[in-house]
Amino acid sequence: MKKSGKQQHIRRQDFLTSLAFLSPSLLGVGIFFVVPFGVVVYYSMIDGVGTRVFVGLENFQKLFSNAAFLLAAKNTLHFSLLAVPLAVVLALGLAVMLEARIPLKSQFRTFFLSPMMVPVASVVLIWQVLFNYNGTVNELLLLFSEEKIDWLLSEYAPFVVLLLFLWKNLGYNMILFMAGLSNIPKELLEVADVEGASEAYKFFAIKLRYLSPTVLFVTILSLISSFKVFREVYLLAGDYPYESLYMLQHFMNNTFRSLDYQKLSAAAVVMAGVMVVVIWLLFKAEDWFGRDIEG
Repeated sequence: MKKSGKQQHIRRQDFLTSLAFLSPSLLGVGIFFVVPFGVVVYYSMIDGVGTRVFVGLENFQKLFSNAAFLLAAKNTLHFSLLAVPLAVVLALGLAVMLEARIPLKSQFRTFFLSPMMVPVASVVLIWQVLFNYNGTVNELLLLFSEEKIDWLLSEYAPFVVLLLFLWKNLGYNMILFMAGLSNIPKELLEVADVEGASEAYKFFAIKLRYLSPTVLFVTILSLISSFKVFREVYLLAGDYPYESLYMLQHFMNNTFRSLDYQKLSAAAVVMAGVMVVVIWLLFKAEDWFGRDIEG
């Protein structure tokens, strides 16, 4: 009994020591993240900062009947559904390709890593030179007797931003996948070679299973980056871009300028809720897919 009481005392001391070391971080997270988010939730359920009358879900009902919000949500959803899988699959394909012995490997790697060292404004400037109405791409089209396209004011605008998103993010994702591939047990691959397994079998049955945590991490990073693509769109097209480029962050910025804090707070809560649900689903999928290789 004395030994058990002593162990409990040691555990309690360890817990208090750990809590003391964590307290600065916990305090910072509480002050700068938890409390502000609580304020946002509060603002989303009152009728105004001045009167502060509780209205429940009325602000959310108004939000989902707002045409600008619905357009921004639809565009952001469409972009994320297209950009995130491409960013994951293409980066994984590049990492697997760079594992092999191919010519010009270092130049190829540099091409995808260079956007990481260049400011966003400079990357956008390159895209403006390429896709401006009098830009390089249109000059090339004229060589083939094709008409010029106003890329950022046409149905092609989302694809211009998609190319920018991929070029800017593929390099970092590729590095993460290359690190994951290097940590796969070589013994398993050697056994598969001895057994005469095909390259496709080794990739899907061994490599992809061990890469599942990396795939999850890269997917979450790409999802967050797809929601932040507003920076590039803003620098390319301004506050009110072509309809298909109007993102959730455009809606939030314009709502903030009009001082409609209730609508802005409701949109932020909805966006945070969707992100939490999506990331939870991704974690559940990763748990299911990689459950037999844990430990």
